[in-house]
Amino acid sequence: MTAHAVSMCGNAGRAQIEHVIESGLRTDAAGTVWPRNIVRLFEARLGAQLLFSWEPGIGIAQNPYIEFTFVARESGELGLYWVDEKNATLEARKAIALAKAV
Repeated sequence: MTAHAVSMCGNAGRAQIEHVIESGLRTDAAGTVWPRNIVRLFEARLGAQLLFSWEPGIGIAQNPYIEFTFVARESGELGLYWVDEKNATLEARKAIALAKAV
């Protein structure tokens, strides 16, 4: 599992993770079922504040991309957190700084 970029554009947060999604519905040539392993949770937080939470299902595409909007009312660190069904976790962080009023 690999996180690519955390980018910001205005009030939109964007993130993508490299993850081979397995629904648990595929079989190999011998008929053995490939074990299910999907991304089960994504959270975006600004400091300790939860901005966005998502629990995708088996219909999610491989290497999911997510975009969400938010309004930052204070500077802080944007943290993006991914967890899959094997409890592998990955996080990406980016500092958010508000412009000072003049």
